[in-house]
Amino acid sequence: MELSDDILALKDLVSVLLRRIEVLESENAALRVEVADLRSRLNLNSKNSHKPPSSDGLSKKPGLPKGPPKKSGGQFGHKGKTLKMVDKADSVVVHHVASCPCCSKVFSTADVIEVVQKRQVFDIPPPRMEVTEHQLGVVVCCGQQHLGSFPPEVGQPVQYGSRIKALSVLLNNDYKLPLEKIEQLMGDLWGCSFNESIAVTANAGMYQALEPIEEQIKTAVLASNMVHFDETGMRVEKSLHWFHVASTAWFTYLFVHKNGARKHWKVKPRCSKIFKTGPCMTAGSFKQCQHALCGAHLLRELTNLTENGSKWAVKMKEFILDLYQNSQKATLVVADKQTWEREFNHICQLADQEEPPPKQGKRGKPKNSKGRNLLNPLLNHQDGWLAFAFINSVPFSNNQAERDIRCLKTKQKVATNFQTFKGAQHYARIQSFTSTLRKHSMNVFQNLINAFDRKPIAFQAG
Repeated sequence: MELSDDILALKDLVSVLLRRIEVLESENAALRVEVADLRSRLNLNSKNSHKPPSSDGLSKKPGLPKGPPKKSGGQFGHKGKTLKMVDKADSVVVHHVASCPCCSKVFSTADVIEVVQKRQVFDIPPPRMEVTEHQLGVVVCCGQQHLGSFPPEVGQPVQYGSRIKALSVLLNNDYKLPLEKIEQLMGDLWGCSFNESIAVTANAGMYQALEPIEEQIKTAVLASNMVHFDETGMRVEKSLHWFHVASTAWFTYLFVHKNGARKHWKVKPRCSKIFKTGPCMTAGSFKQCQHALCGAHLLRELTNLTENGSKWAVKMKEFILDLYQNSQKATLVVADKQTWEREFNHICQLADQEEPPPKQGKRGKPKNSKGRNLLNPLLNHQDGWLAFAFINSVPFSNNQAERDIRCLKTKQKVATNFQTFKGAQHYARIQSFTSTLRKHSMNVFQNLINAFDRKPIAFQAG
């Protein structure tokens, strides 16, 4: 009797332990998934995610394979910018002995009979504020007195001119200098009381002056066959806003909006090609255009999957790199398009077999794996991913737009975020102008002065 009771007790204990083992195995599986996810996040860098290269420290490497290493120093064909002597200097200083070592006669410059060697020093002139006084003159003619009028830009008894205001705009926007630092710089150089409010007013004046030029830039962007798009988020008035850029090799159009959706775009191009960043971005409101997608973003996503054991991602990454190398060697476009497309579709089929099907949770849409989240846009936008190899003039990456919008992150690091929405709008329009000027190799400072003075500014056709 006692033995049977012991056996029943052991059976109950085994049942309890088995249920406990099931619970522990379930918890262990969940913890393994969580650890793998955390480890994956810990290993993210600019090579396998959207993290910036600055987060890599000294270990950052180029995103695409490079050619053989180049020799140090200037490369063949590089146009140097070494200082060269000018024919006529602004001032000349003749160095001669002060007195004769024999008779102690004192010499002057007039005693110099020949100059045997010369050297030139390039420097900036001593800073000095120039004050121009405008006066109204009275002229008598036909028995009447005729009074002159001040120029439109001279509206106050005492004011700053267009050059110092243009310098403030240049420093604050293109060089990302905070308003407080501009005030300090003006005081250090010229001893003037150019305060922060004047700098803000200068930005507002430049914003108004550039309105017709912004329309000129937008028209030029719309007329291009290849437009690069990108966006980035920044805090404006203590909330998230979005800066969008549409650019070409010659023009930059930057604007800010409270929403990141493409339906709010102010530029709706009717071009034959749009080049957009992001591996999973869709056509959005630009369905009338042909789309090309950024290969550099795709490589980063594939690298992340490869590091987590994905086999199809290894094959797809090798395929994209091979196609990139062939596109670099091709005169116009890569030949045998159908063969490449068959290989692309074959890898996508392998991915579909390897990736687990979507899992339905307690609510919402079924959850896909990271690999399937990348596979779906690969299947839906095949032409966009391969456009760089089969459409002439389409680059592999969206580097043009990324360069044109990177200035915002620099400004964020140096001068923090925007306190007002108007300030963000001012910056976007002014940065569009200065970026376009630099693309045309036009003097930025002089053209800012021209904008203040309402002088015509014409860009060459890109």
